Amino acid sequence: MRVVTTISVVFLASAGIGHAVVTSLGEGIARVDPFKDMKNRPAAGHGMNVLLVGTDGRDKITEEERRKYRLGGAPCHCTDTMMIVHIAADRDRATIVSLPRDSYAEVPAHTDQTTGAEHGSHPIKLNAAYAEGGPQLTVRTVENMTHVKVDHYLEVDFASFMQTVDVLGGVNICTAQPLKDSYTGLDLTAGTHTLNGGQALQYVRSRHVDGASDLGRMQRQQRFLAALIERATSSGVLLNPMKFRDVTRAVLGSVRADQGFGTDELLDLGRAMRNFSPSSSEFTTVPIGQMAYAVKGIGSTLKWDENKATALFQSLRDDKPLAAPHQAAPAKTVRVEVAPQQIQVQVENGTPTDGLGKRMDSALAATGFHTTGRPVNAQDRTTQHSVIVYDPRWDRSAKSLAAALPGSELREVKGRGPLLKVIAGSDFKQVTRVRVQDPYQGEARVVTGDQVVCP
Repeated sequence: MRVVTTISVVFLASAGIGHAVVTSLGEGIARVDPFKDMKNRPAAGHGMNVLLVGTDGRDKITEEERRKYRLGGAPCHCTDTMMIVHIAADRDRATIVSLPRDSYAEVPAHTDQTTGAEHGSHPIKLNAAYAEGGPQLTVRTVENMTHVKVDHYLEVDFASFMQTVDVLGGVNICTAQPLKDSYTGLDLTAGTHTLNGGQALQYVRSRHVDGASDLGRMQRQQRFLAALIERATSSGVLLNPMKFRDVTRAVLGSVRADQGFGTDELLDLGRAMRNFSPSSSEFTTVPIGQMAYAVKGIGSTLKWDENKATALFQSLRDDKPLAAPHQAAPAKTVRVEVAPQQIQVQVENGTPTDGLGKRMDSALAATGFHTTGRPVNAQDRTTQHSVIVYDPRWDRSAKSLAAALPGSELREVKGRGPLLKVIAGSDFKQVTRVRVQDPYQGEARVVTGDQVVCP
């Protein structure tokens, strides 16, 4: 009885301390009203949907940190990252869906928050919605695109991100390949690293690690979130009210949230996270139908695959898990560093055989490569061995393509950009199926946190 009584007292005391701590934190959150005067919103589904927006907050970081982590320049007060975080109704699962910043979007009619000008509905890149109309236009645009009702809105900037990682004592990240980006200063050797707040920021901001650009960056962001969940759930933070206070204070220090995201929601999430593990979280990116969808006045955008995106967001509304049991790659599939879905290819027929270029283009497209679908004839029609012409900045993409075309020659040409050229030779027979070495990189597929955190 003494043991039971002691445990009960401790539990009640902890609960009281936790509520008091979180109440004080909730009162200090900066508030924004992203739902003001919104009409014709999607019907509420099951579970809770949070639109998580990462913003540029370098003006809140010290000058020394800005130099060390390559955060120079003026703050843009723009969105750098956008995700829908779906918390299941039974609070035993979190689904994180990344929305590419360059997604083709159509914003509804609104008033420009900078100029005051009235705008009708028009096409933009998704991240431009924030610049034109702030949180409210961002929420309206996302709801129009996904038909998922946003229950809560959270903005997190650079400063709170770095502080959160540091309070947790760093986050472990594994990489099979060296990661180096001269723009952010990221420089990681192959292996396991414990990243502090500044290094973590470099990791999730890097876009020039390989040819995957923003899609590769989103996958690293998802990998990092999985590692962050693993760190938080394995370190006892969520069971210790004072530690929970410190982490929550770091997270909320530079956060803006809607009026409805308060003490009860924080406690609810805290209780849910206590039962979480990396396998409780699942990550995906909206399926992309067209990688370089050109829009006049906007440039190159990412066009969603309407059918696959519709099915994805229906699953969120129905509160259904996305992740299927992990399946191993077929034995005959060759593992590569960059997924074929991220590699753009123009095929040229370098032989006198009519239709060879089209046959290669179709075969590459059937195995996942993003071909132009418009093969042409090469100037030289006497090519014996297929040739891959590539920009050295996309060397890993070129090697992945070469694995699909055994015996082909790699030819480096600076300044070509991301579009690789293949000159089909007379030795071409078929395309070898390839699959990305890292199961977390490539097409818009679902993975659970335990598949991507460090072993």
